[in-house]
Amino acid sequence: MKKGKDYIIFPLDFASAKEAEQYVKILSSKVGMFKIGLELFIHKGPAVVDMIRDLSGAGIFLDLKLHDISITVKRAMERAAATGADFVSVHCASSAKMLEMAVEGGQDKTGVLGITLLTDNDGSVVRNAGFKEKYSSDPSLLVLKRAEMAFEAGCRGIVCSGREAGMIKGRFGKKFLVVTPGIRPAFMAVENDDQKRITTPAGAVTAGADFIVVGRPIKTAIDPASAADAIAGEIEEALNI
Repeated sequence: MKKGKDYIIFPLDFASAKEAEQYVKILSSKVGMFKIGLELFIHKGPAVVDMIRDLSGAGIFLDLKLHDISITVKRAMERAAATGADFVSVHCASSAKMLEMAVEGGQDKTGVLGITLLTDNDGSVVRNAGFKEKYSSDPSLLVLKRAEMAFEAGCRGIVCSGREAGMIKGRFGKKFLVVTPGIRPAFMAVENDDQKRITTPAGAVTAGADFIVVGRPIKTAIDPASAADAIAGEIEEALNI
């Protein structure tokens, strides 16, 4: 049975591999997956994946947010699949063909997660990007439209806020994964947050999120391992595990 910790993805948003390695050691048994973002991957490349594999049995999510012409994305996904990563993110803001080519490049080894709408985006950002009023007044409609593109292209799932998780599960079913960033646990005070569409761990998983990305609440805690345990506890209580 899936435990609370298995829902947690910790982002290794660090400038140095040494600092990332410290957190992998601390959280190896406390989270289900580590996320490697652009900063660390550009700095160290696939060696970061190898480091995590050597130190932990947790899954690996390469959050590269690929967005380019279709053949370039396919080739990049082939290289990403060669690292053994479990997931790689690709923007849904491009074409259905690009998403299809990304899935092809994953070679059934690495799942593609479509980025629908970044959690620091809200209706005003959508409006300024030139979208129709129906999308800026209700950004969840844009998330749904992009999720449909990802689903039809064969992506393993999408990344969206917890506010849209239930809608996505209801539309595309349990097997289509939902990964939710913008998580703020009950014990964390939220002031002047740069994230716009945030939810609690309990709110996200009860809505249907398969994984939640939790960074700052763990990273900035005095005891990161205990913070991760507390979040896992929130999840287990919400799901009656």
